[in-house]
Amino acid sequence: MKVSVRGKNLEVTQALREYLEKRVEKLARYFGSPFDIQAVLSVEKENRVVELTCFVEGIVLRGVSSNADMYAAIDLVVDKIVRQIHKYKTRLARRFKKEVGFQPDAYAPEVPVQEETIDVVRRKRFAVRPMSVEEAIMQMNLVGHDFFMFFNADTEIMNVVYRRKNGSYGLIEPEL
Repeated sequence: MKVSVRGKNLEVTQALREYLEKRVEKLARYFGSPFDIQAVLSVEKENRVVELTCFVEGIVLRGVSSNADMYAAIDLVVDKIVRQIHKYKTRLARRFKKEVGFQPDAYAPEVPVQEETIDVVRRKRFAVRPMSVEEAIMQMNLVGHDFFMFFNADTEIMNVVYRRKNGSYGLIEPEL
């Protein structure tokens, strides 16, 4: 397991780094294969924010948590990742059935939960035309959405631009 910790508006102390590494060891019991974890610890006004991203065999698990105490925020975000694993455990088990990476026996027996159904309530079709990233951001702002899918004229693949919480923009480019 490789853990990289980065501080944003905060200096990451050795104690914080060790506490985070100790807490993410809890995730190692679910996966036998090595995986990478990226953690971003930041301070925003009065809150301490922890963003945790786990890369396991092509799956990305991500959690964000904030609290007045950094240690409590670390605990909360690790618990969020564990809940994600529990929520998607059947999908993960199917995916890793033939691989050694996933260990479903690591889960404690659970009370049967009513299976949730996923219903698509709306489908939307739209014509795509090649455009630049800047034009896609302009289109997104014109329609008043937080994200916009477009065909990138430079790379000739579908991309998504989105508005971040701090008002800046992000670009998602698929990698095959």
